[in-house]
Amino acid sequence: MKSCPLRSSVIGSYPFPSWLEFASQHLEVFGRSDVSEIQNDAVIAALHDQVEAGLDVITDGEQTRLDFNLSFYGYIQGIELESVSPRKFGPPAHDQRGKHAITGELRAPRGLGVVDEFKRLQRLATEGAATLKASVPGPYTLSGRLVPNAQYADRWAATEALLPIVRRELEELVAAGCREISVDEPSMSCYAYKEDPRRFVDIFNRTVETVYGRTRLCTHLCFGNFKGRAIGPRRVAPMFPAFLDFKADEMHVEMASREFGEIELIAQIAQRMDAAVGIVDVKSYYVETPADIADRVRLCLKYAPADRLVFAPDCGLSQTARWAAQPKLRNMVAGIRQVKKELGL
Repeated sequence: MKSCPLRSSVIGSYPFPSWLEFASQHLEVFGRSDVSEIQNDAVIAALHDQVEAGLDVITDGEQTRLDFNLSFYGYIQGIELESVSPRKFGPPAHDQRGKHAITGELRAPRGLGVVDEFKRLQRLATEGAATLKASVPGPYTLSGRLVPNAQYADRWAATEALLPIVRRELEELVAAGCREISVDEPSMSCYAYKEDPRRFVDIFNRTVETVYGRTRLCTHLCFGNFKGRAIGPRRVAPMFPAFLDFKADEMHVEMASREFGEIELIAQIAQRMDAAVGIVDVKSYYVETPADIADRVRLCLKYAPADRLVFAPDCGLSQTARWAAQPKLRNMVAGIRQVKKELGL
């Protein structure tokens, strides 16, 4: 599905306001109505910042994806939540995230909660202000925090069990009227250098096969951003040409934090689908100016046509303080608009 030229978008997440961060760590003191009010207010705040920036595509900022009962894993049966903690102290890294031991058959009879998130977004967003996008973690990425057992001997087995769960969530999102869905598989990008990338393509395409062509599908090639840290080699080349066979309408690549290394590869993406380029560095507290952004847009235009280009931050903004995320988005849109004006778009 085609998009408008030089489209402005986001990956999915947005910073939690300080009060939401506090509330998420003290859920036990709130009633159900309190939590619902907190969720609505947080989404309204995220929407405000995105709409004020002037984005073409907005999300709910993933504001309601709190830990435990409000996380994806809280919807999955057959696991013991946060039962394994590899490391709790020291410098931040992915091994400080808790893992869930598999205890039985992996099932999610209530879904993964994304449909309810999207319906909340529909209800709270200003009608017609922008395209509303939902993001869903792919089965391979979801499997990364599960500890295998005798029934699911390795990560691949857990992935296969999660795949129909994610596929059903995508189907229900489309049925709810979602016009744009990002299927996030950052773990595939992180491990493409040591696993067969064609195996990842097969998993991704089977996940989306029932909704491909029925909604705009995006995916996001990421090198990791927990606590602002990468986890895989920060190179796109090992993923190509295999990942170009993803059944997607838009493929996002992290460029700003890598000083636009491998920018020439967006030409290959643009031959198959829209190339979404990360032109805002979410790992840096330097706030890009509109002039910076305009220069980056012009650079991308050397490799891909305007009607194949989408622009966004490098990754979700959840690990970036809100005081920086707000002007980064505003300046991103301003820089894109400057170039659109130059081109008469």
